[in-house]
Amino acid sequence: MAFDWFKRKAQNITTSTEDKKDVPKGLWHQTPTGKIIEHEELKANNYVSPEDGFHVRIGSREFFSILFDDNKFTELDANVESVDMLQFKDTKSYTDRLKEVKAKTKLTDSIRNAVGTVNGEKMVISCMDFSFIGGSLGSVMGEKIRRAVDYCIENRLPYMIICQSGGARMQEATYSLMQLAKVQAKLAQLSEAGLLYIAYLCDPTFGGITASFAMTADIIMAEPGALIGFAGPRVIRETIGKDLPEGFQTSEFLQEKGFVDFIVKRTEIKDKVSKTVRLLSHA
Repeated sequence: MAFDWFKRKAQNITTSTEDKKDVPKGLWHQTPTGKIIEHEELKANNYVSPEDGFHVRIGSREFFSILFDDNKFTELDANVESVDMLQFKDTKSYTDRLKEVKAKTKLTDSIRNAVGTVNGEKMVISCMDFSFIGGSLGSVMGEKIRRAVDYCIENRLPYMIICQSGGARMQEATYSLMQLAKVQAKLAQLSEAGLLYIAYLCDPTFGGITASFAMTADIIMAEPGALIGFAGPRVIRETIGKDLPEGFQTSEFLQEKGFVDFIVKRTEIKDKVSKTVRLLSHA
C-alpha cells in the first residue's frame, strides 16, 4: 500500500545558513531495528541507542565533543582545502562538487585534526567525516595526516585516527592513491620516534583506508557492528565464486580473525583511549 500523506512539493529545498536552527527538542531517531529514541537522549548517550546499542553515524564535531575534556581543543591545519588539479568531471565537475559539499557540511575536507586532552592525557586526534564525499581519501587528507604526525613528533604526543571512509577519492585519481604511501611513511617516522598510534574503525571503513593505515596502528579499536573491508561483499563473492561467512566484514568477525584488537563501544571510547595512552606512552 502506498502512503501519500506526505509529499515534498518543491524539490532541492535549501535553507540559508542564517536561517538554520539548532536541533529542536522533541525530535527522534529510529534505529535499523525500529527502536525510537529522542535526539537529546541519543546525544547524552554518545549517539548510541540505549535500547539496542546501535551506533548512529557521527562526524568529527561529535567525536571531538565526546573525547576531548570539556569539548576544549585546538584545531590544526583547518584551512587546508582540496583543489581540482585534474579538472575532473563525472556527473558534475569536481570543483562544483567541492563547493556544494563544503556549503552543505561546513567542512573544508573529509578529515579534521585537533589537539587537546582526553581524561588529562594530551594527544592529537584526526577524525574523518563521512558526510564529506564519503570520508574519501584525497590529497588533503594525506597532507593533514602528515602534518598531524609532524606535530606529534615535534611535541612528543600520541596520535589517534578515527576512520570512517569509503576509500580513495576517484576525482583525484593517482593523487589520491599516492597518499597511502605518504601516510605510511609518516606513520613509520612516528613509530621510530617511539610514539603511540591508535586507530578507531567506525562504520564504514573501506577501500584504501583499510588496506593501509587503518590496519597498521599499534592498537586497533573498532565500534561494535562496524563494516570494515577493502571491497564490498558482492564483489568478493563474485570474484571467489563462494558464499561468504555470516557476519563477514563486521568488526566482531575481524576481531575473531585477529585484525582488530578491541571492540569498543562509543560510550567507553574516552576511557579506553586515555587508559591505553597512559599505559603505553608513559611506559
